[in-house]
Amino acid sequence: IVLATAIDDADSLQQALREERGAKVVISSEVRSHRARWLQLALSTATQNLQQHLADKEHVYQRVQQLQEVLQLDSMPERIECFDISHSQGEATVASCVVFDQHGPVKRDYRRFNIKNVTAGDDYAAMEQALQRRFSRLKAEDARMPDILLIDGGKGQTNRAAQVLESLQINGIKLVGIAKGVTRKAGLETLFIADSQTELVLPPDSAALHLIQYIRDESHRFAITGHRAQRNKKRGESVLEQIPGVGAKRRRDLLKQFDISLKV
Repeated sequence: IVLATAIDDADSLQQALREERGAKVVISSEVRSHRARWLQLALSTATQNLQQHLADKEHVYQRVQQLQEVLQLDSMPERIECFDISHSQGEATVASCVVFDQHGPVKRDYRRFNIKNVTAGDDYAAMEQALQRRFSRLKAEDARMPDILLIDGGKGQTNRAAQVLESLQINGIKLVGIAKGVTRKAGLETLFIADSQTELVLPPDSAALHLIQYIRDESHRFAITGHRAQRNKKRGESVLEQIPGVGAKRRRDLLKQFDISLKV
């Protein structure tokens, strides 16, 4: 292990690592030749990655400022949430909630909702259930509410979301729907502003639009990932598991008998 700087008590750490690995481990800080080149390469890469990380955060910050201007908000939004629905012809419906702050994704606050007891393919009902569950809990726990709520959907989905917030008596959230254009190409989205019931089309080079697209795409990715996991799990289950009183042993016996009868 080659370190950029010496550390205290390196001998004790070496001994602990040796015992864990079951083989010799050497920690070095003053190195030459090829190991010095390795160290320099690692330092250079770390520096570049840190610079890129900070640049990305600054880029997102500037886009959030642009979004504030576009939506005519009194203050810069500190928290943005976006919801999306994913399913395969109504199967294994999953709703996603992704969270962004002024510096980018806040992945520890991401949430997924497995939608149940709604008509297959009813995205309105699925969105309503997800929002009810999310904001009921936020209100009950007196948790941080988003300044902006983005809905991946058109005017109908946006109005349904507004009804949920109204039923929960939650105010002060800027609700915006994101509808793809007829061609469904990036840059041609229409924004539905719920409180004014107006439509807004931003130019394709708008920094605010790019931020909305980024958040919407992240929400879509997160929803699809959860949907595929649920779909694969469901397709791997046996219908026998849905029969009350049929345990694991009985299922094995039935499947074994069924297989024998097929062979006969």
